[in-house]
Amino acid sequence: MQAEQCEEQLFLSHKAALLANHGLLTVGQSVAEAAWWFITMERSCQAQLLAMAAGTPYLIDRETALQVREQIGTPLSGWFQLRPLWDQITEDQPDLFD
Repeated sequence: MQAEQCEEQLFLSHKAALLANHGLLTVGQSVAEAAWWFITMERSCQAQLLAMAAGTPYLIDRETALQVREQIGTPLSGWFQLRPLWDQITEDQPDLFD
């Protein structure tokens, strides 16, 4: 599949993809949203690996997963959740954009 086709398909129906031997790819309606999905996906992958190392992970049922997605999986939510991190970065590194 061509990169453009992959990007189009991802954007139309998903927020993130795991690319074998390449890492993560995320998309969003804004850069902030896509950045947050990347950060949260990375954290989720780390949590999954830790859970698997500790034993058999507890699986979340589909209904709960869909409910959580409705609550915190919107474009506005992705943008909003990045704000504290963005504020911290720009405060800690005021000359970042000079």
